[in-house]
Amino acid sequence: MKPTILALAFLLTLAACGADEGEPAPGKATGGEAKALEDAAAMLDERRSTSPPPQPAAPAVPAKE
Repeated sequence: MKPTILALAFLLTLAACGADEGEPAPGKATGGEAKALEDAAAMLDERRSTSPPPQPAAPAVPAKE
């Protein structure tokens, strides 16, 4: 009888661990979040294409003693 009660309690505990239907799973983006990420990526791509390439750093010149 005891194993049956333990198994039933275990199954009920697992059933209570389900994700809420209104919330996305961890790592998943909602529709609004996905749109915001796409907009941000487009802004970064536009900024990258319109900005001049970075200039290389000047070589270090040893100090004269």
